Amino acid sequence: MNIIYLHSHDTGRYVQPYGHAVPTPNLQRLADEGTLFRKTFCAAPTCSPSRAALLTGQSAHSSGMLGLMHRGFGLTDPSQHLAHTLRNAGYHTALVGQQHVAKDPLDLGYDQVADIKSNRAEHVAPAAVDFLNNTPEAPFFLAVGFFETHRPFPDFDEDPRFSLPPHPLPDVPEVREDVAAYKASAAELDRGIGAVLDALDANGLAADTLVVSTTDHGLAFPWMKCNLTDHGIGVSLIMRGPGGFIGGNVCDAMISQIDIYPTLCELAGIPVPNWVQGKSFMPVINGDIDEVNDAIFAEVSYHAAYEPKRAVRTRRWKYIRRFGDKTTPVLPNIDGSPSKDVLLDHGLRERTLSGEYLYDLIYDPSESHNLAESSDASGVVTDLRRRLDDWMVATDDPLLNGPVPLPDGAVVNDPDGTSPGEKPARIPPS
Repeated sequence: MNIIYLHSHDTGRYVQPYGHAVPTPNLQRLADEGTLFRKTFCAAPTCSPSRAALLTGQSAHSSGMLGLMHRGFGLTDPSQHLAHTLRNAGYHTALVGQQHVAKDPLDLGYDQVADIKSNRAEHVAPAAVDFLNNTPEAPFFLAVGFFETHRPFPDFDEDPRFSLPPHPLPDVPEVREDVAAYKASAAELDRGIGAVLDALDANGLAADTLVVSTTDHGLAFPWMKCNLTDHGIGVSLIMRGPGGFIGGNVCDAMISQIDIYPTLCELAGIPVPNWVQGKSFMPVINGDIDEVNDAIFAEVSYHAAYEPKRAVRTRRWKYIRRFGDKTTPVLPNIDGSPSKDVLLDHGLRERTLSGEYLYDLIYDPSESHNLAESSDASGVVTDLRRRLDDWMVATDDPLLNGPVPLPDGAVVNDPDGTSPGEKPARIPPS
């Protein structure tokens, strides 16, 4: 069995197969032919920590990736990366495009790294197709990383008046234009994915290749990326190929991206390494059980700036705890955009944040009504506090010891700043 790992930037679930008016016909084709997972969540809604968690099968803090790779954060042990495990099991491992986990991708266990002009789909897709056209050594693991749908977005042609903003954002002209630009980026992503799928077909590889398509976290819009609501941690996951991922099925089981690693190990007949914290979801695919997780966990430590927070999600409830003394938004952790400008013009900087949040996901799926201080929900808050504490202890979360220190050489923004584009420095967490 070959494996292709298709990953995008900042896409969440805002694509056609999840019911959104964001045309992505090739992703829809993948869903029609494979299995779409409707309740998949990243382990950290920020770029490098999310990818590190998926590719090591453990929480971001357990992997050591507490912030962004290009700002000086890194894996404690690069040999835990999935590419190393697969290579040691006889796979030929190759990378085309984005990876955002290590300065040198060869440290991650790749036999082959494509030399391309950029990580945009226009350059990534042809290089991936070239790999598939040249009789790759089997079995192979090919990681194909697209810059899209990261900002800046491309120019767009469609009339923005008919674009609907994501739920956390106001329906105003500036945001509608921002969404239209996102759709243009999603279209470029989809064309790249389509080229890879076509190359699999043309080379007779589709039947023996498991395609795993996902993204790192939610959209690069306010209240989404870098947030622990489902707007931030909810991600697409579509799989097609050997192991039962065929037929246009939809799975509603609650999956964490750290579960992908042990699932791939099981499918490839490889022992699951002892550091892996995720669980194979093959028992769900095989119809033996309905769920592999009764709760999933997510975290943020650093993004552009320090913003420590942790969350636990069950079927019914979401509990989020913020750490530290800051009670207003960490603006550098919100990407610059027309949508952000609208909120800044309406007092975003002065908004007050709570230390704890509790959301009833049945009656409040948009996570807009905080029940943390409601007497009716006190038992739920107590239970989820305990579950979150137990997880932090079990995974040796460094936040248990106070503010998480910066690694040597890492730089971040001032949490009281405005933009991630401001000059970073070595700012001690507080």
